[in-house]
Amino acid sequence: MNYRVIDMDKYYRKDVFRHFSEDCKCSISMTARIDVTELVRYSKQTGTKFYINFLYILSKALNSRDDYKMGYVWQKNELICYDSINPTQYIFHDDTETCTPVYTTYYADYSEFYKNASDDVARAKETREYGLDTANHPNWFDASYISWLSYDSLNIELPDGHLFFAPIVNWGKYRDESGRLMVPVSVRLNHAIADGFLVANVFCLLEKEMDAFCKGTAVTK
Repeated sequence: MNYRVIDMDKYYRKDVFRHFSEDCKCSISMTARIDVTELVRYSKQTGTKFYINFLYILSKALNSRDDYKMGYVWQKNELICYDSINPTQYIFHDDTETCTPVYTTYYADYSEFYKNASDDVARAKETREYGLDTANHPNWFDASYISWLSYDSLNIELPDGHLFFAPIVNWGKYRDESGRLMVPVSVRLNHAIADGFLVANVFCLLEKEMDAFCKGTAVTK
């Protein structure tokens, strides 16, 4: 885990950061549907899992811009930017109706990510422990698949004033809408480090990375 400390005198959002970290501590979230028709087709044609392919694309999109890799060291009152962030998956167990968090490392290389994410899922299915360990995984973001529902909105609540900067991303089942497969995606970011543009931009980046992936930019496993 490597990071750099942000020079607040040079930070392009310094005035906004001060306001939303001191005067009006809050988060911003947004839900929208994105077209995953081509990714579903790609996954079926290559015999790969749509879920892991989507997780890879999401991780790549968030790692493409520093605004999504921010953190806060409260002991030193430092805003930091990680070199990279990694997804925390949540594996559901049908028998206990509980989840196990899975800390998966992001690799830009698709083949390496796919294999490691698949192995992580397989190991998580063998346990029923919750195993949350945020203290030792500061540069991990929540990536949770809500597989039972194609929803229209979702809101994640955190304690007022909590300076938690990692993205929280959820997505649901895809559904057919006029011949296209659409999936709901919800993105939550702290308002101190993100505004409406930056939240909306996550969806734009997802679509861009998905298009490149399906056209063969990524190397299949």
